[in-house]
Amino acid sequence: MAVRVTVCCMVLAMVVSFDVSTIRVYGEKQVPCIFIFGDSLADNGNNNALVTRAKANYQPYGVDFPTGATGRFSNGRNTVDIIVELLGFTGSIKPFAIANGRDILNGVNYASGAAGIREETGLQQGDRISMNRQLQNHETIVIGISKVVGNTSATTTSSYLSKCIYLVGMGNNDYVNNYYMPQFYTTSLQYTPHQYATLLIQQFSHQLRTLYRLGARKIAVNGIGQIGCTPKELATYGNNGSACVQFINDEVQIFNSKLKLLVDELNCNLTNANFIYVNTSGIQSTDPALAGFRVVDTPCCEVGHNDDLGTCLPLKSPCPNRSEYVFWDAFHPTEALNIITATRSYKSLFPYDCYPIDIYTLAQL
Repeated sequence: MAVRVTVCCMVLAMVVSFDVSTIRVYGEKQVPCIFIFGDSLADNGNNNALVTRAKANYQPYGVDFPTGATGRFSNGRNTVDIIVELLGFTGSIKPFAIANGRDILNGVNYASGAAGIREETGLQQGDRISMNRQLQNHETIVIGISKVVGNTSATTTSSYLSKCIYLVGMGNNDYVNNYYMPQFYTTSLQYTPHQYATLLIQQFSHQLRTLYRLGARKIAVNGIGQIGCTPKELATYGNNGSACVQFINDEVQIFNSKLKLLVDELNCNLTNANFIYVNTSGIQSTDPALAGFRVVDTPCCEVGHNDDLGTCLPLKSPCPNRSEYVFWDAFHPTEALNIITATRSYKSLFPYDCYPIDIYTLAQL
């Protein structure tokens, strides 16, 4: 039975350090599988073989990851890697690019760097797997799972998929690789920030409903993070004496507020649906010094300054004190920040971290 929670939460947060080991559940999977939809914050190799500039399969990416550079846009684990561990899985979820056989029963990661809700988003980077295409890939996987599980057994495909967790994080690139790039896209000329957020939510709603139609019942949807605080946006727009580009964070918050309302709408209108909203912006806001960060506006790795990529220059040595940096490159967080985001997404420290429940509670339903 779907859980209906209507508690209103304040959009306020503070960054607090966590010891991830305190809530890991080793060897005990809380759900049978995890499916991941998203962009470069979750990509773990799907872009490696694409013709695109949005890649991270080279050094110094992965400097702190056990197998080195894999396509993750970080020095180590990304947020979904850590959430997967917290849910009791002993290894990461395979990217769609290489997932096959019985691997798909554990879930699949469809995320792609530069991808967005809108089909054209990220086009200037090259190929990328949009949310629509990720859903098409998922439909292929669902067919594959039905062949493995079979509908004559006690566990039908629909029953199996309904127990899985779905992590969805989209929208970042619809701003940084679309709306805030008028040299490539006309969206900022066509739509006010409110109109654009409404348009994105309408498209995202259709996509989330498609995911539901494909069997998803436990869906965690991430809000957009504090993209106005990224080194790239600070370098592009300046900050007028504040820590971030405030107008960007304000405009993105319009989307986040509408996304939270969409979660309520989907839960009310879709039978047995359990959508939750993860307040990424709130989790990552306020004083980073509380979590031990000393550098908040400069990337740990050396990045190019004359392009729109913001990614690490190949083979350049990164900073040695990576746990003190919020950002790994000009857009993406370090593993240190990913640990905080993942841990509070999984199990809320404050009621406003997730709405109406956190991922841990969602997994128990």
